[in-house]
Amino acid sequence: MKGTIAQKILAKASHKEEVNPGDFLVVDVSTIFVHDGTAALVFQAMNEMGLEKPADSSDFVMCIDHAAPSPAAQMSDIHNEMRRYAERNGVKLYDVGYGICHQIIPSEGRVRPGTVVIGADSHSVTHGAFNAFSTGVGSTDAAIAILTGKIWLMVPETVKMTIEGELRKGVMSKDLILSIVGTVGADGLNYMAIEYHGELLERLSVDSRMTITNMGAEMGAKASLMTVSDKTSEWLRERIQEGINPVFPDEDASYHEQLLFSADEIEPMVAEPPNVDNVRPVSEIGQVEIDQVFIGSCTNGRIEDLEIAAKILRGKRSKARCIVIPASREVYLQALEKGILETLLRSGCAVGPPTCGPCVGAHMGLLGKGEVAISTGNRNFPGRMGDRDSKIYLASPATAAASAVEGKISDPRKYLE
Repeated sequence: MKGTIAQKILAKASHKEEVNPGDFLVVDVSTIFVHDGTAALVFQAMNEMGLEKPADSSDFVMCIDHAAPSPAAQMSDIHNEMRRYAERNGVKLYDVGYGICHQIIPSEGRVRPGTVVIGADSHSVTHGAFNAFSTGVGSTDAAIAILTGKIWLMVPETVKMTIEGELRKGVMSKDLILSIVGTVGADGLNYMAIEYHGELLERLSVDSRMTITNMGAEMGAKASLMTVSDKTSEWLRERIQEGINPVFPDEDASYHEQLLFSADEIEPMVAEPPNVDNVRPVSEIGQVEIDQVFIGSCTNGRIEDLEIAAKILRGKRSKARCIVIPASREVYLQALEKGILETLLRSGCAVGPPTCGPCVGAHMGLLGKGEVAISTGNRNFPGRMGDRDSKIYLASPATAAASAVEGKISDPRKYLE
């Protein structure tokens, strides 16, 4: 069939020759996952249906990541319920310490190009970096997908985003996606599939690509898709036993809209509170003193993020309290072996176990009344990381690290010359 990446994946998953935007489909799901922030509601939905056994226990995985290690007795009860369910039904559970679901799922070889991935979390769009139609759903829909191995979806319109040029020194993929979000607007692409294009994507690391697709959620996207680059194929072959069968859009595919962005023109960007699309270059921010720096999350807790933070902080001392959290145990070990964690610790950073903690406002770094933070996370609405009167600025790991050095929001480029 002729179509976009989203159309072609959904056609295959629904056993149809061709599908069009607006069609309602029942599709086969390749991987389904939930975490401790959504598991309780998923279990409740299952109980109301009088069912609990997954259609295929090998396709369903659970992660304890949002409040891990548990910060409260009530959360411990949810964790234990997940452990008991996993044991009863032969489901793989990634327990405390494994890491954040969006890092674990692809790293464990559970995301395959050309398949449908369903997560009970809005940032499930991250896995579109691996050419999967991956999307977040509510707890009831997740429960149905677990019990049946299928889910209903409406075929979304697709917006083609082409990125030209190269990122300049000190500018990261986080700056690129912040710039895009600032242009398109929060919820500017509601229920759309984003399809990224451009030679730059072929050269970007897997870490950088995941950062871009992750923040498709901040534009309201149903899916955030890329083709498979050579670097992505190499990364996947280390994790997937079966062959890789990527899906490419047709040259004559029809798009709802086509947008063009120039990477050459982007400098380090910052999203100011209270909205993720309130984006300006760091050079226009002015004197903003900070109380806390957070480097981590499913957006920017990967090895290249920690590397650039360590490069900037090496031999210096953080003037603000700086919390660094690797996205997974695998990333943690890589950072340990490379000496990155020692550099960060000697700079005064607090290095935590793999968790969503501070980003989602669960624990390990909540902000008090009136405090200001710069974060490499993906959301900055009031109360996201603690008190509703605190303020969150979003930025790249480079900008966050430079800000830690100076105790105020700062341009990282002078530290990377």
